[in-house]
Amino acid sequence: MDTYRELPGLWVSIDRVEYVPNPSAPPHRPHQFAYYVTIHNDSLKVVTVLGRKWVVTNAKGHKMVVEADGVVGQFPRLTPGDQFQYNSYHLIDGDSTAEGAYLCRDAEGAGVLARIPLFQMKVPQ
Repeated sequence: MDTYRELPGLWVSIDRVEYVPNPSAPPHRPHQFAYYVTIHNDSLKVVTVLGRKWVVTNAKGHKMVVEADGVVGQFPRLTPGDQFQYNSYHLIDGDSTAEGAYLCRDAEGAGVLARIPLFQMKVPQ
């Protein structure tokens, strides 16, 4: 099993979170929140994003873990000073928080990660 360590200078910003009504969302998770993210490589290493892990926790403390390869179908390669921006969404059942990490590999093959800071998703009343 790979071990991942934080790489100083590799960090994530949550640029925007917004409620997006979605009439086709499933009844057990009827609320859609779009989030806009930037992965910043201010380190001295070249890194490739291999996957992501999200932990979404609702107001009752129930956790949903989402793990997948890549980021929106891509495996961004970030040289020092590069950024990768994208947006995606979570479907939730009510007020929730989300946090996680991007799992990456540097040019020497070491596993590194960038933590996704916790953000709130509050359903409008």
